[in-house]
Amino acid sequence: MWFDKADPRALFGDQRSETLVVTDRTHHEDGTRTLRIEPDTLMDFRAMPFDDNVFKLVAFDPPHLERAGPKSWLAAKYGKLSADWRADLAAGFAECFRVLEPHGVLAFKWSETQVKLKGVLALTPHQPLFGQVSGRSGMTHWLVFMKPANAAEAQP
Repeated sequence: MWFDKADPRALFGDQRSETLVVTDRTHHEDGTRTLRIEPDTLMDFRAMPFDDNVFKLVAFDPPHLERAGPKSWLAAKYGKLSADWRADLAAGFAECFRVLEPHGVLAFKWSETQVKLKGVLALTPHQPLFGQVSGRSGMTHWLVFMKPANAAEAQP
């Protein structure tokens, strides 16, 4: 999703740092694709190593696949949901809102190829302000949330 991964205003976090060669007949003649996962910070989105209220903007693009084959390049690139994915995503949402400043913005991306967006949104008490559906099959959702300034502004 990044236009410029070297932009100093952006911090890319992931729990892994690795280079993988995966099967993908759509990009190269040899039928492979090289994936480089090179985060600025090694971290777990369920327990971010940042203080409270420090970011104006957080982009949250968690894994969205429950099932994927052992050679799936999508699973290699984006990761795969754990068996306890509901608790993982609930913790991820909580962490995103924790590190956001009051009135900070959360951009959330979800592809509902296997898990419907409605079930994911039930994992956070916050309601999105607006969103957009994209992708060839209309299954990728981009949503924008804003952190309340105080607990009184939080949605029920």
